Formats: sequence, structure tokens, C-alpha cells
Amino acid sequence: MCGIVGYIGPRDATQIIMDGLRRLEYRGYDSAGIAVLQDGRLVIRRDAGKLANLAAILERDPVHGPAGIGHTRWATHGRPSQRNAHPHTDCTGEIVVIHNGIVENFMALKAELLAEGHTFRSDTDTEVIVHLVEKYYQGDIAEAARAAFGRLRGAHAIVAMTSREPDRLVATRIGNAGGVTVGLGDGEMFLASDIPAILEHTRRMVFLEDREMAVVTRTGAEYFRLTGEPVAKTPHTVPYDPVAAAKGEYKHFMQKEIYEQPRAVTDTIRGRVDFETGEVILSEVGIGDDEARAFDRVVIVACGTSAYAGLVGKFMLESLAGLSVEVDYGSEFRYRDPHITPRTLVVAITQSGETVDTLAAMDEARRKGAKIVSIVNVVGSMAARVSDGVIYMQAGPEIGVASTKAFTTSLVDLYLLGMYLGQKRGRLDRERSLALAQDLAELPNLMGSVLSNGHEYEALAQLFYEKADFLYLGRGINYPIALEGALKLKEISYIHAEGYPAGEMKHGPIALIDDHMPVMIIAIRDRVYEKIMGNVEEVKARNGIVLALGTQGDTHLAEKADHVLYVPPLPELLSPVVTVIPLQLFAYHMAVRRGCDVDQPRNLAKSVTVE
Repeated sequence: MCGIVGYIGPRDATQIIMDGLRRLEYRGYDSAGIAVLQDGRLVIRRDAGKLANLAAILERDPVHGPAGIGHTRWATHGRPSQRNAHPHTDCTGEIVVIHNGIVENFMALKAELLAEGHTFRSDTDTEVIVHLVEKYYQGDIAEAARAAFGRLRGAHAIVAMTSREPDRLVATRIGNAGGVTVGLGDGEMFLASDIPAILEHTRRMVFLEDREMAVVTRTGAEYFRLTGEPVAKTPHTVPYDPVAAAKGEYKHFMQKEIYEQPRAVTDTIRGRVDFETGEVILSEVGIGDDEARAFDRVVIVACGTSAYAGLVGKFMLESLAGLSVEVDYGSEFRYRDPHITPRTLVVAITQSGETVDTLAAMDEARRKGAKIVSIVNVVGSMAARVSDGVIYMQAGPEIGVASTKAFTTSLVDLYLLGMYLGQKRGRLDRERSLALAQDLAELPNLMGSVLSNGHEYEALAQLFYEKADFLYLGRGINYPIALEGALKLKEISYIHAEGYPAGEMKHGPIALIDDHMPVMIIAIRDRVYEKIMGNVEEVKARNGIVLALGTQGDTHLAEKADHVLYVPPLPELLSPVVTVIPLQLFAYHMAVRRGCDVDQPRNLAKSVTVE
């Protein structure tokens, strides 16, 4: 969750950048840094820790100039330290880069650059970007950046500048790791990862889309695709209002939060995985090696969407950690006599950390002597305070009542917990851990590829928004996603929808199927693909309408289903993080088409604090 600010114009860049970083400090406080063009050369100040540390350095040793870039960091590759703080420089010290994202192929790129004689001064993946720009630089920073950025795998927001061309900044967005906003001033220009950083200076803004690049001077900006073609961009006028500004280019908070998911997942992974060894680092979870080996089972307690996340977590933890897992509703847990012992690990999932039923379940588990770990989004919430350990979702503020990015980040937290326990218990060796870590590194980009096809869901909603009932079916690790997809539809569109494990269709729900009943079936190519295709055949044999979620290139499914939404090929354990996105988008567009209050659906609240 890194913060990015850039400025070029007649004023002092340092003050503008530091003011912007203060508004973004919630996005990262492992380190901070600034690079300013002073007297024709780039001067860098950076330090580990919070922004106040950088401010103190600038007080003692100031730097001033008309152009610069700044960054607050949440660590991914490389521990929080001064040497790993952004900006990063090339071998000459004349090119600098700041970055939000994970370079999935950084090891291969670093090996190539080292063989060519480049010297690395940090442990970060970001440093390969600036050395790539150096490699391709032949007098044009925009062309060098375009060539360098085109070689990166993953999702990224990047800003580059060089003292050799003091009148230009270059920025790009690749995938959905983070936004890039270009602010248009009068004889000055701004860059930021979030609107509030620059809103006091301008309300006219341009938002970069996937694989677009901006070349910014003090008089304006030109926009290109990374392939080189020019792009026409229309500025948006953002109202000077905190709520409206927070929505940015989106119509609703829920829509914004759906599209923020690749960035939120990136932030959730950030700093928790050593991608060179596959080791998972969960410093706040409070589980040692001996304790991890002593657990004999896991009980997950949660409510609503979080309970469905727990059902996905059951598959993850059983596979990765080798532990038996039960999932219980927080609202039911304490009204029976659950079998809990000191060898039980209880995992509580709650976005707000204030859900009263989940807190009550945690109290019951503590009374019986269990170890309690919470997966929470809100720092300092009650659940976090009363747990023995905590794993934060890092989703950022979630305003829409219907949870989206808190759901997907909690899935990633459960995957990380599964890896962590599996490693502590000796179940995951280095080779398996590296493969699992690589799947994580590629995840935000897979999510972004699904979000790039948003128009399909709007068109589908136009066909089905008048339907009164839906059935959602899934198998294996994706059957909880059928439950979550149905919940999203009923929460915000008020359409009756039911989710089932597909094998249960013959045990009752099949009676509902006729030519008026749309059935959403998750039918990606995984170990249960042939089984789920049997369900597709059963629905079609009874004249049901099949809306299928399938894997790209699956022509067999396309021949059977009435409508198909596609996702890329996915690693099985992480597939729910991606397959839920089309169901979120479908529910969102159905609700919009029906004229519902998307962000504040009737009778619902964001945090349920009463029984």
C-alpha cells in the first residue's frame, strides 16, 4: 500500500510532495523518501520508519527544486530499512524510480542485469526497474521507460525521472496494483497514487488505465499505451468534497472497492512473503514452531461474507497445514458446547473487528483455553485487541456495506496462514513454498485481467435484471464462492438467490429449475471440472438458463451454456480470489440496473454490533 506523489512546476517541489505524502502516509509507514531536482542534479533524502523521520532529515539537510517525486513504503521485497527505501537510483545516480506493486519476474531480470554489470544497492524488486530504464536509456526517458515497463510481469504503478531531462516525469499504470492520477494545474503538474494527495492544488485530474503511460511536463501531459500509440484522455473535475473525492472516477464506493481488489491483495501480500525462499513472515500472528506443531485442529468462526471466506479457508488450511478445520457461524458457536481445547487454534474473521457474534464466539473459545488469531481489517479494533495474534487484511477503508475487497484479502490472509503453519509444521518444503509464493505474486495481475472486462457484466445485467430468483452452484473450493455470489446478489439487488454445493442440486434445488430460472455455475477447469459439467447438462436438460463462469479457451463450456464469463487459468487454491470478482460485478450491475442503493442497501449495516 505505497503512496506516490510527483510535482513539476515553478514552486518548491519538496513542500508539495511532503504535504501529499502526509495525506498518504496510511498507505505505508515502513520508510519514506524523496528525490528532488536541485541545481541540475537529483538529490535524494530517505529513511526507514514513519514520514516524520524523513521530515526531520529534511529539516537538518533541506533540498529544494522545481521537480521531484516522493514515496511512502509498505515493504514487499526487502526489510524496512534506509537502503530499501524509495526512490531507487540507477548506477549513475541520474535516473530514479518509485513504485507500487510486485515485480513477479524480478529474479530473472536481476540475474540478467547483474550479468551485464549493473550494481544493486538494495534488496528490493523495485531496483530492477530503474536499472532496466538505465539499460534502455538513449536520450529519451519516455522511450526507455516504455521499453523497461514492457518487460515487467505483475501489476504496478511507477514514476520515473532523470536529471538528464529535467523537464519531464514519466508515470505508468500496469494492471490494478495501484492508481495513477495526473493532476492538471496552471503552469504546473502533479502525480499521485490517490486523489487526496493533490486535491488542494487542483481539481482537474486524469486517471491512467491499465498499460497506459503519461509523459508530464509543467505545461501538460501526453498519454500513450505502453505499445507506443497515443491515447486521448479527458480530464475529470473532482468536487472539493472528501466523500466525492474518495470515490474518484467511480459511481459508487462498492464499484471502487471491487476495482481496488488487486491493489488490496498486493498490499496484503506485501512484506509477508520472501519470494526468494518462499518463507511466509507473519510477525504479529504469535505462533511459534512448537505451538504450530502442537495444534490438532483449527476452528474458524465468522459471520456472513466472512463465514464464506472461512469455508474457503478450510480447503486452504487442510491442504497447506495438514490440520482438520471446522467452520462455525459466530452467532451459533456459543449456543452449544463446542469441543475446544488448548490444542485448538481458533481463527476469527471479521472486517470491522467489532462484530458482536464473532466477539462472543472468541470469548467462548478463550474460556475453553484455545489460542485465538483474528483476521481483521480495522487496526486497533476489539477483535484485534483481544486476540493472541492478528493478521490484518490490509484492504484499506471499505465503505460499501456489501463486502468485496475485505473478502478477497481475508482469503489471501488464510492462504498465508496455511503456508505459515505448513512451514512451521514441516509440511511444506522449499520447492513447494516457492511455487505457492509464485502463485501469490501472480495473483493481483490475474485479478486485474478479469476487471478489464467490466462491460460484459453490464450487458448481462441488462438481460436478467427483471428475474426474481437465481440459483448459484459450485464444487470443491469454489462452492463457497457460489454462496458468496448469491449473497452479493440478494444483498444489493434484493433478488432472491440461493447458493449450493453443486453435488447437492439433485437433493432438492433441482425441483426449482425451469425455463425461467437462471443458474450461475462456477465451471472453471480444475479437478472437479467434469463433475460440474454434469451439473450444466442437468440444468440444460430441464430447460434451465445457464450462466457459467469458465476458464478462457473452454469451447466445450461455451457450447453448453447460454452465457459464459471467463477468467484466466488459475492455481486451484487461489482460484476463489479471482472467481468471486465476476460474481461481485454481476451483482453490482444488476443492482444499478434495478435502481437500488448499492452502497447502503436496505436493512443492512457495515458492522453488526448487536445480536
